[in-house]
Amino acid sequence: MAEFVSLRDAVARYVHDGDTVAMEGFTHLIPFAAAHEIIRQRRRNLTLIRMTPDLVYDQLIGAGCARKLVFSWGGNPGVGSLHRLRDAVERGWPAPLELEEHSHAAMAAAYHAGAAGLPFATLRGYAGSDLRRVNPNIASVTCPFTGEVLAAVPAHRPDVGIVHAQRADRAGNVLVEGIVGVQKETVLASTRSIVTVEEIVDDLAAPSPNSVVLPAWAIDAVAVAPRGATPSYAHGYYERDNAFYIAWDEISRDREQFEAWLGEHVLSAGPTGAPV
Repeated sequence: MAEFVSLRDAVARYVHDGDTVAMEGFTHLIPFAAAHEIIRQRRRNLTLIRMTPDLVYDQLIGAGCARKLVFSWGGNPGVGSLHRLRDAVERGWPAPLELEEHSHAAMAAAYHAGAAGLPFATLRGYAGSDLRRVNPNIASVTCPFTGEVLAAVPAHRPDVGIVHAQRADRAGNVLVEGIVGVQKETVLASTRSIVTVEEIVDDLAAPSPNSVVLPAWAIDAVAVAPRGATPSYAHGYYERDNAFYIAWDEISRDREQFEAWLGEHVLSAGPTGAPV
């Protein structure tokens, strides 16, 4: 059952060295504040899962938190490469990074399987793809009813799932509105879960057609983190900081420049510190 705690206490209690951590949110509601708190608490040897690792994982990788990345696409949306990710893969700085690459469909299916408590997911996919050659976690199964050969991937069962949302009520139920990705599946698939929210309200109000409620019983910790998705956006609360995404390309290219940014905007910031 969800408890209300500070973001600092949530990370201290639920994120441990060596954990597998999934931080989801598609286009908006990306949990940057939680990622920055993980960096401040200097967690190490994490396996990071994310369908679209963008700036949030570039920062965690550059800060030395990660040993492995399980993903389906990685880049700075609309801008270019993730330079801290590339540096870790190509040169082992600040630590070597192992990669496990999947398709978007396989990642989504793996979350669904994890949420359902199943050991693996099946899908029609990977035909003609070279990913099978480099990813031993892509297998094949034969349907016992039709004889069709399908792709299979292990279910995602993170130690910790972390998402950001617009608001929670005082019972700990959480409303996610706007573009809904795999936040629900991430929470349900994870052994422990942290949800950061913009605010606590008495009533979640009538949800829009494009929304999902995460029930309090599925959540371990709710932490208030205003602007906790910045520089991404939170539908109905604030807009995407497009200028920062462009600026990140230059900030992240150089190790010293990245470390200076990290020191000023994350390590020396408060528990809800966000990039400016």
